[in-house]
Amino acid sequence: MKVEEKLITTLKRIVTDKYGIDPDDRMVMIEIPKDNANGDYSTNLAMRLTKLLRRRPQEIAAEIKEEILSRLSEVENIEIAGPGFINFWIRKDAIANVINNVIAQGDNYGHSNTGKGVKYLEEYVSANPTGPLHCGHARGAVWGDSCARILKAAGYDATREYYINDAGAQIHNLGLSLYARIREHFGLNFTLPEDGYHGPDVIEIAKEIIDDSNDYYLTIPEEEAVEKLAEIGRNMELERIKKDLRYYGCEFDSWISEKWIVSQGMVDAVVAEMTAKGLTYEQDDALWFKATEYGDEKDRVLRKSNGLYTYLTPDIANHKYKYDRGYEVLVNIWGADHHGYIPRMKAAMKALGYNSDNLLIDLCQMVRMVENGVEVKMSKRTGNAITLRELIDDIGLDAARYFFLSKALDSHLEFDLGLARSQTNDNPVYYAQYAYARICSVLRQAETKPQPKDSFSLLTTAKEIDLLKHVSSFPDVVADAAISRAPNLICNYVQKLASYFHSFYGSCKVNDKDNPELSAERLALLEATRITLKNALYLLGVSAPEKMVKSESE
Repeated sequence: MKVEEKLITTLKRIVTDKYGIDPDDRMVMIEIPKDNANGDYSTNLAMRLTKLLRRRPQEIAAEIKEEILSRLSEVENIEIAGPGFINFWIRKDAIANVINNVIAQGDNYGHSNTGKGVKYLEEYVSANPTGPLHCGHARGAVWGDSCARILKAAGYDATREYYINDAGAQIHNLGLSLYARIREHFGLNFTLPEDGYHGPDVIEIAKEIIDDSNDYYLTIPEEEAVEKLAEIGRNMELERIKKDLRYYGCEFDSWISEKWIVSQGMVDAVVAEMTAKGLTYEQDDALWFKATEYGDEKDRVLRKSNGLYTYLTPDIANHKYKYDRGYEVLVNIWGADHHGYIPRMKAAMKALGYNSDNLLIDLCQMVRMVENGVEVKMSKRTGNAITLRELIDDIGLDAARYFFLSKALDSHLEFDLGLARSQTNDNPVYYAQYAYARICSVLRQAETKPQPKDSFSLLTTAKEIDLLKHVSSFPDVVADAAISRAPNLICNYVQKLASYFHSFYGSCKVNDKDNPELSAERLALLEATRITLKNALYLLGVSAPEKMVKSESE
């Protein structure tokens, strides 16, 4: 067991034994102080216990100090600071023992059972199959993918789902657009629908259809032709989306079609259920959901006066289907413009008897693409929005993922294309990957391979201890990132780990023939760092190259 785990476990036992309180993980937390003068680890546990015990935090801290010193031999010294912080100094050899743990776990280092198998369903992207994915979709796509990786590493049972919006007017308009382009090709009068799709992808699909079937769709009734073309266009656009997502390193476990939801009778069934439960009423020939009774700002129409369902109704059926499949927590990544949609969906789930608190909506804020300080909105090739595939081909897959993950999803992001292309330490992706490649280079040059040891008593410098503590904190960072669904915490960790390594490497000689014992311990430390950095990059879907060319400007 790592020294941090022992410290947390011991603190929990003290809280239970001495104060009769069953503490949760949020009550007993430790952190690494920014200043080493404040110890190796610190906790605010005494202040958290103040309200429960109705005592001064300094008094509680003093009692915890005595208990820790009597129970945990790895603790060398304890000081109480400020209003009741407890600062711990750990024996240096105890901190270094994490090396064996990391090497033994390998690719699994950082994994935990924090999630205890809780079933998560993450739905993200879910763009209409009417055109290629663009940069606006890229942020949500990589965020959802990385969240799923992190959740799985932390012990959750996470499923990645794409909801295909293919039952509404947009698919019909795609069929009309394709029909118009086919007529245009054969020199006939054509009219592109006002709400249609005018991009080059539709023209390309129309050409493929013509190559396959010539003028067939002009020889059958227009209504039939549009319906068939809509289905063909939907399938071709969806296949393009799937290929682009795979190109982006994003895989999905489940693809659920709105059209399929409708065909299975789920929409009619949920409306019937809501009506039977007294959740609806008729007004102006329309069917309304009593949403205000469940926290929404106003009631919502489920079925319009013309007999057609609103876009909300199949969404309710879809979310009910998610719960009915046994998922305990539902996560949706939506664009920020869907903020007002949250209370109505939560209201519907609550009204149907589900735990709406377990419907979690993460809003994705806008991305501003810039180069040389100037905003870039359009593709140079097509004059339309920059597609996801164009972005990857321009700056590379790793940068296309990392930059979108580096900042919290609910904050606006300025994506610097020039910086993403650069091979300098100003580029956070390059900085992290170069650290990994440098570690690999040092390990290749070593005469002996890193090995576990009974003791790492020679790793005592401040640079070594900083690196060790940061390596040791990785599982906790993964667990925290999973709880908050925040891959940017992993990005922050990667940058700090790379920084601690570069600082260590600049001041500590690793391959020292005159000091083989110290070299062996430092090589083992580098192997533990390599494993940790690789595992962290994997959670972001970013590669860990073993060789890189150093930029001449560095």
